[in-house]
Amino acid sequence: MLVYIHVPFCRTRCRYCAFHSVPLGKGVDASTSPQVQDYVDTLLLELAHWGDRLGGSEIHSVFWGGGTPSLLPPRIVGTVLERLARVFRLGDKAEITLEANPESLRGGRVLPAFLAAGINRLSVGIQSMDDTTLRLLGRPHKAHDSLHTIFAARESGCANINMDLIWGLPGQGVRQWLQTLKDAVRMSPDHISAYGLTLEPGTPLELDCEEGRLQLPPERDQNIMFTEGAALLESHGYMQYEISNFARMGFQCRHNLGYWEGMDYLGFGPSATSTVQGRRWTNPASQRAWDARIRAGTLGQEVEELDAHTRVLELVMLRLRTARGLRLKAYRELTGRDFLRDHHRIVQALHENGLIRIRGGYLRLTRSGMVVSNSILSNLFERITASLKEGPSLPASPRLSVLLDDEPEIRTVTWPQA
Repeated sequence: MLVYIHVPFCRTRCRYCAFHSVPLGKGVDASTSPQVQDYVDTLLLELAHWGDRLGGSEIHSVFWGGGTPSLLPPRIVGTVLERLARVFRLGDKAEITLEANPESLRGGRVLPAFLAAGINRLSVGIQSMDDTTLRLLGRPHKAHDSLHTIFAARESGCANINMDLIWGLPGQGVRQWLQTLKDAVRMSPDHISAYGLTLEPGTPLELDCEEGRLQLPPERDQNIMFTEGAALLESHGYMQYEISNFARMGFQCRHNLGYWEGMDYLGFGPSATSTVQGRRWTNPASQRAWDARIRAGTLGQEVEELDAHTRVLELVMLRLRTARGLRLKAYRELTGRDFLRDHHRIVQALHENGLIRIRGGYLRLTRSGMVVSNSILSNLFERITASLKEGPSLPASPRLSVLLDDEPEIRTVTWPQA
């Protein structure tokens, strides 16, 4: 099982962020904030609640996300991890990640304390190496803070460092994005997450773009950012193992891999989501409502039972995000149907356009296919939903040729009629 701990506090709210967060303000010390202390007290109660019900389960990874978890004092992180280890089986080799912003680690003095508390993977929210872009995003740090943070983390003995970056930003060109990646590679992180910007509804950045004050790069440039950026990272030893994630050998994020492979996960903190044994629920976003639910013992009672249809769509969506792809046998075991037979025409169209490859029992998106993955998944979902209504059927799959040559340029696909 995976554990996610949501820490809702940050210094200031970024202009693109839609996650649940509570800005503390620049002058507030999280170690003495009554709001933070109330959060910690409730978090420990929530740990006890699930310890009574799921205690003894093996935990493969713990991910502290937010917000800005690195605002918490290291002693609190250590206390929570100790409590977690008491009620669950938290192995010595479990991956324990802390999300951090550069300004919260300025000076590097707290880094050794976080490592001593049990953190063994650091995920730094750098986003850009350009100060003008950072101001546009509402980030409270500067580019030189990122350099100092990565250097200090290495000096402190952190052996597993991720850098979060964003491409497709307003005003960003292909050359600027590729230079950002070159700067990142020079800092020698073990893992790089490179996310395409999503304009979240209701955020200031979305409003600026809608009203014309800012303009996103043209779609063609964004496609080039993705494909050339991925090629650049792979040329420096960072292998793409998921649409937005690149890692040196042996440094793939085990927590994210667990999500994509369909492992159970237990979420702690306000707004955190859990999926355990085919049941899914989400904590209230309000800290007060979250606390009330825990004290009343009603956590996890308002649940969604994941039906077969939902499980199939999530299988396809999550597996096709990965470089390995969808295991066709897994689809057949879950649905009683043959994927290639049911979707022969769309598979053939995608294959002919160089957007998928089929090899060794797996169907995967090529890099060109990853660029248009949302469109591919939308079309597949329609056809999967229709085929599932027909019930089980397992005739032999048609044979499809497998191309092993270089991936072609991105093409416009004319979708076959269902």
